[in-house]
Amino acid sequence: MAYKALYRTYRPQTFEEVAGQQHIVRTLKNALATNKIAHAYLFCGPRGTGKTTMAKLFAKALNCEEGVGQQCNKCTNCVEIMEGTHPDVIEIDAASNNGVEEVRNLIDTVNYLPIKGKYKVYIIDEVHMMTTNAFNALLKTLEEPPAHVIFILATTEPHNIIPTILSRCQRYDFTKVGDEDIEERMMSILEKEGVEYDKEAVRAIISLADGGMRDALSILDQILAYSGNKLSVEDVYNVFGLTSVRDRLEFIKDINSGDVSRTLERIKSFSEGGVDLKRLTQDVLEI
Repeated sequence: MAYKALYRTYRPQTFEEVAGQQHIVRTLKNALATNKIAHAYLFCGPRGTGKTTMAKLFAKALNCEEGVGQQCNKCTNCVEIMEGTHPDVIEIDAASNNGVEEVRNLIDTVNYLPIKGKYKVYIIDEVHMMTTNAFNALLKTLEEPPAHVIFILATTEPHNIIPTILSRCQRYDFTKVGDEDIEERMMSILEKEGVEYDKEAVRAIISLADGGMRDALSILDQILAYSGNKLSVEDVYNVFGLTSVRDRLEFIKDINSGDVSRTLERIKSFSEGGVDLKRLTQDVLEI
């Protein structure tokens, strides 16, 4: 069986499993509970913060056989949405389907009733990549779609979406995931995977991920491929060209003492050792 990346293996399957974004989870759950479901949503924010995952979870809560708002993960609808094979949940990558013709093809399918679920959900990722003509072709459908259709647009660049599209969507701004949320999720995954780890290594990965849960798990995947079934801070430093706290402190001491020769020698050593000097600068400033 082909290896499945950690961020795909441990993609949240319920709203409760989502790391961070609690303001969005709460709003969507309340909308489902009170049946105040909009016809178009815009999920925007930095990469790897859960926009597409949240869209799939919302689609699942709309179509679960146990009722709107549920996510049983056992019924046919939930399982097929999880696997990406549900006929009523259509994922479109706007980066490669950004023209008028593709949008017209989409519009042609909108009026067909759902095959299995209660709602047809169109998830359009990287929506900012669509051309202006394609946006204009989508406008009328986005404004007055059939009652059984919901659009979820996802983007990292909302400023590149035309105002007439923005005004027709409920906008949800995803924030970078907090360090504590990433740490809690990573440690849970490491324990499930049976991986030995030290907390300093987890914190080093969190620092590299810069608020992206997906990035954190991708980095973890890469380090485990390098080190085997053990996660150590030395391996994180080696793989990503980072320096230890001790090295950084020694470097700062050299600068502080005015020892130019030793400081330049240390920079040369860092450079030859493959250390990311831009990252080193950030880490030194942090200290």
